[in-house]
Amino acid sequence: MNLFYQLLYYLQKRGFEVCGRIADRLGIRARVVRTSFIYLTFVTLGFGFALYLFLAFWLKIKDLLYTKRTSVFDL
Repeated sequence: MNLFYQLLYYLQKRGFEVCGRIADRLGIRARVVRTSFIYLTFVTLGFGFALYLFLAFWLKIKDLLYTKRTSVFDL
């Protein structure tokens, strides 16, 4: 049972990061984004979850490609 809670904590920590970044980008609360994904998943029988995974993958790729450099010497 402890393994289950560790997995749940890991998924919540990483999953809410995606919702938080989307919410920051759109200028709304992260709670609204999370509930929207939940409702979308129930209504469309899994499309919301697939969309969520796609956005998480896209944000990860974006982080790998675009890095913020503070000065010229960071090259």
